[in-house]
Amino acid sequence: MTLIELMIVLTIIITIISVAVPLYQKAIIRAKESVLKNNLFTLRTLIDEYTFDKEKAPQSLQDLVTEGYLREVPLDPFTKSRESWKVEMEDAVRSVDQKEPGIIDVHSGSDGKALDGSKYADW
Repeated sequence: MTLIELMIVLTIIITIISVAVPLYQKAIIRAKESVLKNNLFTLRTLIDEYTFDKEKAPQSLQDLVTEGYLREVPLDPFTKSRESWKVEMEDAVRSVDQKEPGIIDVHSGSDGKALDGSKYADW
């Protein structure tokens, strides 16, 4: 091979890599967003089921594990932590059990922005 042929091959390889890497990175982010949406859906569904079954909302996400609704609290795929979930507590006046207001919603603890421009913490 001549030096020119080698340079042409390397140029082609570099061009292909420069296109593939950003696509790969976006695919990873899309996968994490999908996991986050699934985790939030599951947590919200189980909070509703717990509230319906026990006639009071859970005081923490760990209550869902203790009562057997979850095997373990899922990881937030962006913070890589089980402790970073931000919970939204119900108003004591509107709660099922007014003595112990509990969790009504959960959000990601991440400060990042999604590919669509929204914040993960707002999902």
